[in-house]
Amino acid sequence: MSFQPALPLSGLAGWRFLERTLDTQQAAFAEAPALARDADHFRARIGEIDTAEALVADRRLLTVALGAFGLQQDIDNRFFVRKILEDGTARPDALANRLADKRYADFARAFAFDAPQGPATQRPGFGQEVAARFERQSFEAAVGEQDESLRLALNADRELAALAAAPGTERTKWFRIMGTPPLRRVVETALGLPESFGAQDIDKQIETFQARSDRMIGTRDVSALADAETRDALIQRFLFQDQIARAPATAAPGSVALTLLQNAARGPSLF
Repeated sequence: MSFQPALPLSGLAGWRFLERTLDTQQAAFAEAPALARDADHFRARIGEIDTAEALVADRRLLTVALGAFGLQQDIDNRFFVRKILEDGTARPDALANRLADKRYADFARAFAFDAPQGPATQRPGFGQEVAARFERQSFEAAVGEQDESLRLALNADRELAALAAAPGTERTKWFRIMGTPPLRRVVETALGLPESFGAQDIDKQIETFQARSDRMIGTRDVSALADAETRDALIQRFLFQDQIARAPATAAPGSVALTLLQNAARGPSLF
């Protein structure tokens, strides 16, 4: 039997447990035979691939490629995936640039099949980088089968750190959060914004995100999330607000909050 993530608690307490055991659990999970075979196949074969057509023709390669970017739901949409990759991101009218979900642009940009100098698949180390990302994303998906909120927290911790350190203006980085559904859900929940908030004017949304972020976590800049403590403060708020939202309607808000804080301090240690 393959290793399954150990999640003895949910919410803040579950998050603290995952933080302490993440490296151990991920390493054990990556040794699962099926996962390891797909990752090894990708590392061995991706250097031979120089077109999007060749990539989508190999289902095992495509499984890893899509899974590394959280797009595994598109495994059977080969024509769509090929179009995303062949268009790339250099042209403003490229398909990935016209989609609201910015994960497609990240996917196309990473493989760079539209690059004049050749695709990234020919670059040394590319296979290892994507395979490692696939293993991490697969672990997060397994966590999500037990607790979707913890999956979102893991994803946000990784993606926000990368986004914060990336070049670009703060406005561009807020756009990236707004256009990446898993990140948007975490940030909206952490800042106490309703789902209907997305119907507002884009400029108004950015202003609200920045103002709420400044008030609740002490910064309006996405770049500040490169700091682990600042990022953790945001994730804590997400998990806290998420648990309150999912608490029974009959429970008193004060008692729910007290219970969550007590559970967060329990800190189990199974590893």
